[in-house]
Amino acid sequence: MIDDPVSLLEDSVVRESLRIAWLDSNPGVIGGHEEGGFILRDSSGIISIVRWPGGGQDQIGLPPHPNCRIGDLSIVASFHTHPNTGPNYQQEPSETDKRAVRDDTDLKAPTYIGEFVISNDRIYRVAPDGLVSDIADTACLFARAGGTES
Repeated sequence: MIDDPVSLLEDSVVRESLRIAWLDSNPGVIGGHEEGGFILRDSSGIISIVRWPGGGQDQIGLPPHPNCRIGDLSIVASFHTHPNTGPNYQQEPSETDKRAVRDDTDLKAPTYIGEFVISNDRIYRVAPDGLVSDIADTACLFARAGGTES
């Protein structure tokens, strides 16, 4: 069972799903939009991904996720992209990102490990308490997913 963020990023389904979300967000100086989703686990431990509707240039909304679940599946983590690399955009998690995770009462299950924020250079984790850690190099992680684009 995967209980920590670094181990979760080692899962091939997770790595490839994050890479695809990054590419779908059209990263670059202009024209990007946020993409995101939930990383889910079933009762036998199988990991799957459900994507959210695409967001705007610097925002995204979450679908309902009562009790940290989507149907019968537990939400292990969430993720969203920060694809806009221009000087007016923040690559690391914003205060809004931190508050959104910290204050979401439906993301308080003991199995929820936080939200990954995918930027051009780094992947960050916002823990359930709102604290941020830098946990991976984006290009290196995506290269291990089978893709070389970042």
